[in-house]
Amino acid sequence: MPPVITIDGPAASGKSSIARRVARRLGCTFVGTGNMYRAFTWAVLNRGIDPNDPAAIVAALPSITFECPVSDGETHVRLDGHDLTPDELNSDAVNAAVSLVARVPEVRARLVADQRSLISLGPLVMEGRDIGSVVFPDSPFKIYIDASEEVRAARRRAQGQADNLAERDRIDKQRKSSPLVIPEGATIIDNSAVTLEEAVEQVIAALRAQGLP
Repeated sequence: MPPVITIDGPAASGKSSIARRVARRLGCTFVGTGNMYRAFTWAVLNRGIDPNDPAAIVAALPSITFECPVSDGETHVRLDGHDLTPDELNSDAVNAAVSLVARVPEVRARLVADQRSLISLGPLVMEGRDIGSVVFPDSPFKIYIDASEEVRAARRRAQGQADNLAERDRIDKQRKSSPLVIPEGATIIDNSAVTLEEAVEQVIAALRAQGLP
């Protein structure tokens, strides 16, 4: 199996930016699984479904078509034949609902299967909240990116987004299906007070220490 580098962490920890640059440095395909959950959340909201209604969400799953085409070295999200834009994926409505949709076990089961199938693309750098713990638990290359709640909130504000990080953290860590945890064997990197390039260098060094050739 081609190597899979797993990068997990809470919302706004910087894991997506770090993972994207690590993938480019190593010549891997970057997979941002957060956008996959955001796409499903967008579909739920676009269908007028209450994100607090798991039964309605599950009922809608068979009607949602989902693709992850690769462009410029990373996967993108195409849902119901529509290429979702960053504005759609990161809207305030999606930010407020994504943890509610992502905690539905049937949603996670479907997307975990989709994420595992991406190994057919070759070596991956995949970031999310359960990649090293659930999606690819046997990978020897695991990183957990963290940052203080204050730093993460400031990043969201700088992006012009409204996001209740404390509530999202609570939901992500307490959900019964694939909760946010530090994967066994992961190297923890605090991204609160370093530059993006410094964080990338720390990740690369940690991966080399884990045996990445």
